[in-house]
Amino acid sequence: MNRNDKASKWRAPGAVVLISCYELGHQPLGVASPLAFLREAGFQPRAMDVAAEDFSPEKIEKAKFVGISVPMHTALRLGVEVAAKVRETNPGCHICFYGLYGLLNKDYLLENGGDSAIGGEFELPLVELVQGLSQASNVTQVPGAATREWASGPYLEKIPLLKPERGELPALQAYAHLVRNGTHYPAGAVEASRGCKHLCLHCPIPPVYEGRFFIVPQEKVLEDIEDLAAQGARHITFADPDFLNGPSHALRVVRAIHERFPALTFDFTAKVEHIIKHEELLPEFAECGCAFFVTAVESLSDVVLRHLVKGHDREDVYRAVKAAREARVSIRPSLVAFTPWTSAQDYFDLLDFIEEYALIDEVDPIQMAIRLLVPPGSHLLLSPHMERYVTELDAENFIYRWEHPDERMDKLHEEALLLAEDAAARQEDATVTFSKIRELAADILERPDQSQPKAVFAPDRIRPPRLTESWFC
Repeated sequence: MNRNDKASKWRAPGAVVLISCYELGHQPLGVASPLAFLREAGFQPRAMDVAAEDFSPEKIEKAKFVGISVPMHTALRLGVEVAAKVRETNPGCHICFYGLYGLLNKDYLLENGGDSAIGGEFELPLVELVQGLSQASNVTQVPGAATREWASGPYLEKIPLLKPERGELPALQAYAHLVRNGTHYPAGAVEASRGCKHLCLHCPIPPVYEGRFFIVPQEKVLEDIEDLAAQGARHITFADPDFLNGPSHALRVVRAIHERFPALTFDFTAKVEHIIKHEELLPEFAECGCAFFVTAVESLSDVVLRHLVKGHDREDVYRAVKAAREARVSIRPSLVAFTPWTSAQDYFDLLDFIEEYALIDEVDPIQMAIRLLVPPGSHLLLSPHMERYVTELDAENFIYRWEHPDERMDKLHEEALLLAEDAAARQEDATVTFSKIRELAADILERPDQSQPKAVFAPDRIRPPRLTESWFC
């Protein structure tokens, strides 16, 4: 077969397939964006999202290249399982893991079913890799990619982004919805920026982006939202790691969206320190449709916050909650309830904080069971304060295991996780689950519950707006 014949087969419909495994319940940008780049390059890729549809062997049988999006830890674990199915269905195809967790775990992935891994701004390296494979039997030296013959660092050049291609993906109705006053509204996700300028020690972004972030041009954001609105989206999630990395850009985007789509609501994620630094933006965000924002509180312990290099302290958390309340915007704190430095008192402080500030309906119960994740490549591994607690690398699960110096905390984590997962599966009222977690903590940590009498929450109460998919990683 000559080179032209081979290249033409690669450009046939379905020769390239991109797969998403999990993207926080959203229609996956990790597939929609590279689909647009591949189409512009002359390929006719297919897509699959196993979080919203069944794995399709028919899409894989004739594929020459399968890209698996791995933007987060959960997606990576699921992605390895999907790769095994791909290899069983089509032993000869090229399997590429791309996204934030791709290069960080390249050694394991290349030894266990993967042919390449890509990290950083992945769209252009992905296209270059597919183009190279379509023209030659071996490809080496693609910036941002790692193969068995070649390893590159992440690709961190600003790229001219295209409007994501969503036509190959399941409809928005298959994904997370906004729940507001008991009514469900289809929700879509967009990016206004990528990467992050901060270096929080436990975050997976710094090992890849090293403090860099890139603005998505306003017109591209609006084009994407226009497509989502045409699909029926009534709510938009800004999937940026931190929407307020570029506060002026964020404000311009919000104003432009509200002017063009005044009925759309939105949510975003931002650091606590950004919320209090730019709290004057919250009232206007509320006027423009902000339903809620997520902020990584992680802990109320200043000791824990210093070890994680979070950039905020306990008092800053209280200020952020106050700013949200004054702006009439719901705040949804995310937590890392279990770290090697979290004491029993710290855990009860979190429970008291949630109750005192009436956050029970704004903190998903699973947050009280989140344990510090230490994946390969984590900057935490460079900390002497973490070194003493790490026990081993669990390569198959892409984590370094660690033990708490108080074994009761490890037991509490295990049982709180089971309790929260079971409650979520049964859609138990958050107040009921919260009470069970408090009782569990009092029992395991051998501390009588000294809390004040708990407020009574009516089952038919009006709850703050939220997405149907709990925030997780």
